[in-house]
Order: sequence, then structure tokens, then C-alpha cells
Amino acid sequence: MKLSQQRWRLIGTVAAVVVTTTAGGVAWAATNADPTPSPSASPSTPGQQQQKPDRPGKGGFGPRGEFGLGGALHGEFVVQKEGGGYQTVATQRGSVTAVSKDSITVKSDDGYSRTYTVDADTLVNSARDGIASIKTGSTVTVSAVVADNTATATMINDGSARDAAGQKWGFKHGPR
Repeated sequence: MKLSQQRWRLIGTVAAVVVTTTAGGVAWAATNADPTPSPSASPSTPGQQQQKPDRPGKGGFGPRGEFGLGGALHGEFVVQKEGGGYQTVATQRGSVTAVSKDSITVKSDDGYSRTYTVDADTLVNSARDGIASIKTGSTVTVSAVVADNTATATMINDGSARDAAGQKWGFKHGPR
């Protein structure tokens, strides 16, 4: 099987696991909801308006965020490997704090930061020069395989470059 077919199969498996897990979590939460309200972690000042995101689930790999995870910033899950065994997959959305031809460091809005190894098999969706096009401060989403405490990026999507290119050609939020 070709490497690109393996990646798509992995992405499909990851998406199926995420959708199934999310649906189960929603069902569990609906059946185990506590009817008593809990205090807010950050009380608002009277008259202060709560800001709502302009698009629920904004960002990350397709509609409704990373593999349908809505506004998820980062996480890890385990999937079956083709041919047997299991592997850990990590995902993250955030700003690039460091980038080179061999690695990228991403920091999410909640302060979580992780460095990912970049190799010849990493798919980079950015401008013409791939990983060299990604700049510090760019907003990216990363998918990676984690083994021996090393996260190797399988896919990096540079949303900043995509949106800039789309605006150049007259698209409101980049090409879709």
C-alpha cells in the first residue's frame, strides 16, 4: 500500500474514532447531567457582555474544526495500526512559536505548548515552499504520531498562509 493511501486510511480511522468517542461523550453527558448549576470559574462583571466566537468550532482541518472536534485546542488518542497493534495520535491547533526544517513548536490559546518533529513524510499545507513558508506567529493545526515520547508531525495545515492566499484571490476566508 502506498504511503499516501496509508495516511488517508489513518486519517479516516482517526476521524471515525473521534466521531464515535464524541457521540458517546455527548450521550453520557446528556444522561448524567447534574441539574444544579455550578459556580462560574470566572465571574463576569455586571453589564459585561460575554463574547461569542464568530463561528462555533472555528479552525482546524475542515468544517467544525479538527476532525469535527469543534473548538478543540489539543489532545491525544489511541488508534489501531494497520497490521496490528496500536499507536497514539496527537492533534493541536495554535500559534507557531518556533519553526525549522526539522521541527515546529506550537502553543495553543490555553498555554499548552509542544514541539513536533518534521520529516520528509510530513504533509505541509502552506505556501509554495512548504515548511519554509510557515512563520512564527502563524496559526496552524498539527496531527502527529507519538512514539517513545516523540511526536512526529504527519500533517501541518497553515491556516494563516491559506487565508492570505485566498484573500489575494478574493475569497473571504481563504479557499475551501
